Amino acid sequence: MMGRWALAGCLFWVLSAPSLAAIEATAFPDETIKARYYDLIAMLRCPQCLNTNLAGSDAMIAQNLRATVRRLLIEGKTDAEVKQFMFERYGDFILYEPRWTAKTWLLWLGPFGLVLIGLSVWWSMGASSRKIRHGLSDSDRASLKRLMDR
Repeated sequence: MMGRWALAGCLFWVLSAPSLAAIEATAFPDETIKARYYDLIAMLRCPQCLNTNLAGSDAMIAQNLRATVRRLLIEGKTDAEVKQFMFERYGDFILYEPRWTAKTWLLWLGPFGLVLIGLSVWWSMGASSRKIRHGLSDSDRASLKRLMDR
């Protein structure tokens, strides 16, 4: 008899555990601040999680940073000021789109450089195959004739 009650209690506890999780309820003075808040937490990366924004992270630091973003917006800070605040504390990692600095120029220009290198390799391969298809050039024929005459 006691086993059934223990089993029922355990089952109740397991099934009710998700309802005991903390739910973040935040109040905003107006809808524009609320919209800016959700835009910003979607643009900022959680410093603890791998490739998760603040909106999608359940980490404690993400909860603290969401509260900080909310506080800064209510204080009247602009989106740029909030991003600068986060950048000063967490560096480039917190921004999904890093700033243009001496450290990040290769990150921004690297793909274009790789495309240019690929195009130049493709062009040179095409030029060499065109040369082979059309036979010897006049200078190559003259050089070959001199070699054969020896």
